[in-house]
Amino acid sequence: MKLNEVFYQTIRDLIAKAQHQVKVAVNFTMVDLYWSIGKRIVEEEQAGESRAEYGKALLKQLAKQLTDEFGRGFDPSNLRYMRLFFQKFPIRDAVRHELSWTQYRILCKVGNEKARVWYMNESAENGWSTRALERQIEVLYYERLLSSQFDEGIRKEGLDKVSALPPSPLDFIRDPYVLDFMQLSENKKLYEEDLEQGLLDNIQQFLLELGKGFAFVARQQLIRAEDEEFRIDLVFYNYLLKCFVLIDLKIGKLTHKDIGQMDMYVRMYEDLKRQEGDNPTLGIVLCSEKNEAVVKYSVLKDSQQLFASKYLMYLPTEEELRAEIEKDREILERTKRLK
Repeated sequence: MKLNEVFYQTIRDLIAKAQHQVKVAVNFTMVDLYWSIGKRIVEEEQAGESRAEYGKALLKQLAKQLTDEFGRGFDPSNLRYMRLFFQKFPIRDAVRHELSWTQYRILCKVGNEKARVWYMNESAENGWSTRALERQIEVLYYERLLSSQFDEGIRKEGLDKVSALPPSPLDFIRDPYVLDFMQLSENKKLYEEDLEQGLLDNIQQFLLELGKGFAFVARQQLIRAEDEEFRIDLVFYNYLLKCFVLIDLKIGKLTHKDIGQMDMYVRMYEDLKRQEGDNPTLGIVLCSEKNEAVVKYSVLKDSQQLFASKYLMYLPTEEELRAEIEKDREILERTKRLK
């Protein structure tokens, strides 16, 4: 006897739904339990002796008794993380139970409180995996976001109010973009078609690097105007900004020609592809080396639709990446003072 496919699918979906609910419930209970254990450890330490030796002895003895009774999961290292979990996230209602314990262990290593909370919320809302969360922290995603939206008006509003402001392209365009996921050998001579293919081969990681709201539309999209034909390297749509985002890949230093070409692409896309309800099209020239003179004296300076961002093929050290961010921040500050 052959089962009715619709009947089988219905039963299968019920089981899958129940399994997911059990997984969510178990994760919720575990995160809540570990937070509560961390809270009690801190309270016990504060009520006892203040010496570090007391804390070590307390955790060692607690770990032994818990392991004897409940098995794995309560070794001194994990108990220290539970204590740190409570210390880093002292407000119980602010804890996002969508995240796993492993993700919270990673978050506890983030020193900046605002960055730590931001990573927690972004990870929960976007369904980041443990590896995705780890990578975004490694490449200073939060710091690059602040650098890219270094706008006087936004800065005055303060970080707590940024989320309430209308979406702005400055909130979504990053500089630099880190493309380490392509894992190219250092001695490989890179061509623009290699870069394009590498990004498409790793589209999931590239979308993660682009940020919120991006959906892939096309590669080498053909646009025609009268008897002329042009091809745009990569086209995305951002459903939060409600606009198309065109990306032109550039190996080497940014030139006025690159900016002029992207300006033309954006104008043509506005005329030929933009639909009713879409916001103005954005264009990004993604280059391996920026040119401050071009940025200062080209249409980039005053345009709200054109951007030039640098890409890094290899994950730099934290110091190198911070220096890169600080350099761009100083350029933005200097530009605003001139305005």
